[in-house]
Amino acid sequence: MKVAIASDHGGVNIRKEIIHLLEELNIEYVDMGCECETSVDYPDYALPVAEKVANGEFDRGILICGTGIGMSIAANKVKGIRCALVHDTFSAQATREHNDTNILSMGERVIGPGLARDIAKIWLTTEYQGGRHATRVGKISKYEEEHN
Repeated sequence: MKVAIASDHGGVNIRKEIIHLLEELNIEYVDMGCECETSVDYPDYALPVAEKVANGEFDRGILICGTGIGMSIAANKVKGIRCALVHDTFSAQATREHNDTNILSMGERVIGPGLARDIAKIWLTTEYQGGRHATRVGKISKYEEEHN
């Protein structure tokens, strides 16, 4: 598995924590920034990650900003992306099992580093169940094809 990870200024600390997790899990990753605490625009980080996941350069992406909301909105504008904003472990598991999400978004101002690690680990290690869920995910993909 290859993971692209990025944050804006509001998610730098949790991004660094998740990078340590990726290293512990021996998951290949590319850190796409940012390296600052001054204000930057989250689409400048979310969109490149989403594009690289959508084109198959990376299997999954992880995005962190202050709330996770802006990153998830931006990422979901890219065709083929199913980005979930997650702040609890149950949703981390469910969004992989049921929705086959390919990008995880979290908010550093909403959750702490310990919970963020737990969420990311569950999300990274949970497999998509397919089955009845495949029909639902397929409807989303079909809509994207017909309307983009």
